[in-house]
Amino acid sequence: MTGRGAAYRHRPEAFVHRRGEDAVAADLARARGPLTGLRLAVKNNVDVAGFPTTAGCPAFASDPAGQDATAVRRLVAQGAVVVGTTNLDQFATGLVGQRSPYGGVRDVRRETHVSGGSSSGSAVAVASGAADLAIGTDTAGSGRVPAAYQGIVGIKPTLGVVSTDGVVPACRSWDAVTIMARDLDTADAAMGVMAGGDGTRPWPADVPLAAPEKARVAVPAELPAMAPGWAGAFRAAEARLRAAGCDVAAVDFTPFLAAARLLYDGALVAERHAAVGEFVDEHPGDVDPTVAAIVSAAGRVSGSDYVRDVARLQQLRDACAAVLGGYDALLVPTAPFQPTIAEVADEPVGVNSRVGTYTNFCNLFDLCAVAVPSGTVDEGEAGVAQFGVTVLAPAFHDAVALDLARRVTVPSVSVAVEEAAPPLPRPTVPWPVAAGVSCVELFVVGAHLRGQPLEPELRALGARWAGAARTAPHYRLGALDTTPPKPGLARVAADGASVAGELWQLSHGALGRFLAALPAPMNLGRVELADGQWVVGFGCAADALDGAEDITRFGSWRAYLDARAATV
Repeated sequence: MTGRGAAYRHRPEAFVHRRGEDAVAADLARARGPLTGLRLAVKNNVDVAGFPTTAGCPAFASDPAGQDATAVRRLVAQGAVVVGTTNLDQFATGLVGQRSPYGGVRDVRRETHVSGGSSSGSAVAVASGAADLAIGTDTAGSGRVPAAYQGIVGIKPTLGVVSTDGVVPACRSWDAVTIMARDLDTADAAMGVMAGGDGTRPWPADVPLAAPEKARVAVPAELPAMAPGWAGAFRAAEARLRAAGCDVAAVDFTPFLAAARLLYDGALVAERHAAVGEFVDEHPGDVDPTVAAIVSAAGRVSGSDYVRDVARLQQLRDACAAVLGGYDALLVPTAPFQPTIAEVADEPVGVNSRVGTYTNFCNLFDLCAVAVPSGTVDEGEAGVAQFGVTVLAPAFHDAVALDLARRVTVPSVSVAVEEAAPPLPRPTVPWPVAAGVSCVELFVVGAHLRGQPLEPELRALGARWAGAARTAPHYRLGALDTTPPKPGLARVAADGASVAGELWQLSHGALGRFLAALPAPMNLGRVELADGQWVVGFGCAADALDGAEDITRFGSWRAYLDARAATV
């Protein structure tokens, strides 16, 4: 086998079903859309038409799915081509990638180590070059952990914004469909397509579209369960954030750890039995012993215990919200170590639990997450481990997590991939906008320009800088007598000129808050740009410029300030 399929030969256990090369090639030739040329692998608990959705258990499904899951359908409609369905920890129960009758999935770089799970095959398919994109699922870290171990990107969106139609549930309340790719730009573009407004949870009106330049990021004060060298790799990631201008501060991580234990050590695990427990109880000989023990025990949870732990979860959620008050995001190691296959065989539950130290609480607290490669750890004779971090942010702050993940990413250790599709260009908007967040472009000409005194007002609203722009040649600019100094822009019937400024994107809710705080004589109205587009922009009535110095001849507020400074 040559070309794009060559790397697949090294990890055949990554796939449950694989389409023929000729069929894939024909579909790639016909594909049209922004994802054209990208090969898609799909976790086998997500429906793909023509393949049984086994969820890692052959007895669970023998008939092929009649149609694609919504997430698959959306990606295929925009040019992605399915190459096959991937292996997983059975019923998405596990973080190690070893609980499967199709065989445990090995790390793409170190054969003695686990791939991570439960989206094991999806992560390895991308890392090995058998696919350019992969769909995973994530309840307690099942998308983030394998992404970290395989040195790729994993985006876990806010719960409910990506449809779970056609997905076998693990814990219905906390399941999310995730995307994996070798780079952040490709993952960003694919998430915008996959989300697409089909979820059960609409985006609110006021959504941040960017992280502040000087974002405040919390990190755990203590780093329990970390293997030698792994804590140092995390502190290096902290240092990169500081170098990028972020304010990084340590916080008490105790309530997060308590919630992580609550997911499996408490009554909340009953959700797993509600999802697949009837099948597991009726087919004990067809189910992985570790999975069967976990799911069957979950069926013995009492209603009172479940209610008790739901109340306890809310207490922990409130405590963690208080810890993170005033922070834009939380940075954590994605995993504290990478176990060997032998270690998991010796202690399957205990090792799995330790792997989930920094992931299990995420969905319980309704956080969004972006997992990215962030360096390596030299483990001597065991080889070099990929190290990953996850940026966590509140629900619907997905664009903030994406921005900060870009600042801390370190390219992964290279794996030879023949003819892999090149990364997609960076999307012009963050994926939540592509997925349906309602936003508006705001044209600014003065104190809200980048580097000017009032830029922080826009940053605080989650505004995203969208580039330089100019007005049509119908405007005059005057220097107003205000504090801080700012100009007034007015449209005129004659003797107008083109004035330079900038475009910012912000949600409609953020724009409303901004307008409510806008002081006189400034107002927001329609401004015509040089390309004929009309956008929301700063302006003022023509009479507001009476007595103001006419600075139109400078062409921009910055040019005027530079000229004035040169005369001082």
